[in-house]
Formats: sequence, C-alpha cells, structure tokens
Amino acid sequence: MRPVGSKYLLEEPLGRGATGTVWRASQRETAGAEAAVAGQPGETVAIKVLKEELANDADVVMRFLRERSVLLRLTHPNIVRTRDLVVEGDLLALVMDLIDGPDLHRYIRENGPLTPVAASLLTAQIADALAASHADGVVHRDLKPANVLLKTDADGQMHPMLTDFGIARLADSPGLTRTHEFVGTPAYVAPESAEGRPQTSAVDIYGAGILLYELVTGRPPFAGGTALEVLHRHLSEEPRRPTTVPEPLWTVIERCLRKEPAERPSAENLARGLRTVAAGIGVHSSSAQVEAALGVAALLAPDPSPAPVPATPGAADPTQVLPNNAGSYDPNGATSVMPTSAANAANAGNTGNADPTAVMPPVPPGGPRPEDPHPWQSQLQAARDRNEQTQVQYLDPSQDPLRRRPQRQQQPQDQRPQPQPYAQQPQPYP
Repeated sequence: MRPVGSKYLLEEPLGRGATGTVWRASQRETAGAEAAVAGQPGETVAIKVLKEELANDADVVMRFLRERSVLLRLTHPNIVRTRDLVVEGDLLALVMDLIDGPDLHRYIRENGPLTPVAASLLTAQIADALAASHADGVVHRDLKPANVLLKTDADGQMHPMLTDFGIARLADSPGLTRTHEFVGTPAYVAPESAEGRPQTSAVDIYGAGILLYELVTGRPPFAGGTALEVLHRHLSEEPRRPTTVPEPLWTVIERCLRKEPAERPSAENLARGLRTVAAGIGVHSSSAQVEAALGVAALLAPDPSPAPVPATPGAADPTQVLPNNAGSYDPNGATSVMPTSAANAANAGNTGNADPTAVMPPVPPGGPRPEDPHPWQSQLQAARDRNEQTQVQYLDPSQDPLRRRPQRQQQPQDQRPQPQPYAQQPQPYP
C-alpha cells in the first residue's frame, strides 16, 4: 500500500492509460475544506495518479492548481465526480468516486454492439453530461468508450458515467515532448484537432458521433494500420452508412461527423435529437413518433456560442492581480502596471504612461564631438581588444601531454640487475 498525501492510501491498480494509472484506494481520514467531498475514514475511492512526466512539468502543476475549482464543481448525474486533488512533491492525483463497473469499450468487446434504441438512449445521457460541462466552459477533448464507465443501479439499470474531464487539458503542455500535435485518440479525434486548427466544444460532438457509430456497429468508422492513416481518413473521407443503422439515427451520426465544426449540433440539441430518434425507431413507436424521428435534422441546430479551447494552454485564463495586502485576488482584474518613478514621470509629462524602451546608451555630458566614436562603438572595440588577447598557437604533438607516448623510466646504474656467476646459474637436467 502506498499513501497519497495524508488522507488516502492506494490499494490496487484498476487500469492504466496515456495520462496515468487509476487505483482503488481507501480514505484514511476526513478531507479538509479544500476538498469537494470530505468523505469518511475507510471509504473506498478511485485515485488517478498522473504520470511522472506530467507531475514534473511546471506548467501542468500550475494549471492543475488553477483549475482545481473548475474540476471540483463539475457535477452531473452522468459525470464521475472529482472529490479532491492532491499535490505532494512529484505526485499529482485526482480523487474520484469509485464506479464498480466496466468501461464502455470493454462492454462492447465482451457483449457486442447495442441496439439502435439502446445506443441512442445511452449516448443521449453522455450528451447531457457534455452539455453541462460545455455550459461551464470545460471541453473533454478525449471522448471515447474507454472514458465512459457503466454504473449499475440497484434496479439493474446501467448508466454511463463520463470520466477523465480536464485530463486532456492538463496534459496539453508545451513543455512535454509528443509524437503528435493533438491531444486525444486517433480513432476519435476531430479533423480540426488533427490539423491544429482552433478547437471548440464541437470536438466533443465529433467524438460523440464516433462513439455512437461504434455502439451500433462494434467498430469506429475510420481505421487504419497507423495513426497517420487514421488521421488522413478523418480529414478526407466521409463515413458510410451501415445497413443496420436506421435512417433517423444515421442523420444524427452524419451531422455529428461533419468536417466543419460549425455544422455539428450542440450537446443539448444532440441529446434532444437522440431521444426523439429512440422514441421513433422502436417496435411500438406511434406514427407521430416515427414522423418526428424522420424529421430529426430540424432539431440538430449548432451551438451559437461553443466553448473555446485555448490555443495556448492557460491563454484563456483571466489574469489574476494580487492586491498590495495579498489577501485575495480578483479573477476579472486587469493586468497591473508598475508605477513610474518621479523622474520618469516628469519626462513623460506626468501622464502615467510606461517608460519608452531605451535604445541608445546615455550620451556623455557636453555632447559628443562629431569626430568621436559613438559609445557603443567604443564598447564593441573594447570587446574586440579583449578577444584579441586570447591567442591560439600551434602545439607540437610531442609537447602535447594528451598525445605524448609514455616513456619507460631508466633505472639508476647501481640498481640494474647484475648477471649471476656461471656456477650460480641453474643447470639444465642431463
């Protein structure tokens, strides 16, 4: 067992991903006021320990602390709740509710595709979670079946729980070396992410369309031998409608997988459209429900103000200005400007503007004479003179201690071995 901070204890790993390892853990003591959920001693939780390369990146640590409040307040019935964040030495960890159930990727592999109705209703709940996060300005950016956990209630009903919110943004650090320029999984990445274009919450809608396609077919629409081949298909190919997908459901999938982000529906409209489709493609659907499902395209309006993803990590965060007493800060405050000195303010006409950039060094009193060199020229000449004092001479190899061959030392005359008399020399056997 390994302690995480003073309040949690890791017990066994549950799974490993690209950003870290998820552990089953127990709570040792009640969490403090900084946690969203205090918990009780002995309570079982899930803890995601981020990889060491993330924990050692200063930009990730700062964003981890800055977005603490965002991750802790992000609550929804279909989002795995983040209970606490732990920063200790070289360890970064997220404490979450433990969901005892498989992820959607594993469930599909073991049980096969879902029916169109079941896939529509399940994806509608995921769209509900996305709508709540987008309203709070949080974009998931790595929506895929492996990040959807299935929670089974007491009545036996399974509910999807979206996890790993904010992990993609935390991992998107310019200080880390990556083999690709986007954050996500190639099979589910949006075209604008693959091309490095500005991203918005529409990337999650594209991921939802890929996920919905996989739920009803058992495989994502674009595959390939390499990640580059998969990305090329996202950019250049249109998905083909399988024969097992009803026309209303295909309308939703096709709209989610539009290459242009502005043509994709909002998360809220996606959820509404999927529930309309589920009601109209069942065996007991009325004629009015069938007609409403066939006209689902009218419900899939795009988001007029999608949540943006910062092009530079942290660029969209408001500048925080500490007051003189450093007691609190105003997130909406403007960037502070250092006051000018009295002499500089007099030169600037007491306008309060910042000093102009100094370009030339100060001129000696009395002004320079036309024939005198400029002060910068004198400084450059002095640097050249210092450089010329360092001379490089050719060194004979015989004088080079690194190339000189070692010489055997001559023994003194009196220490040389003397030849033995003939009588004392050993005689060979006859």
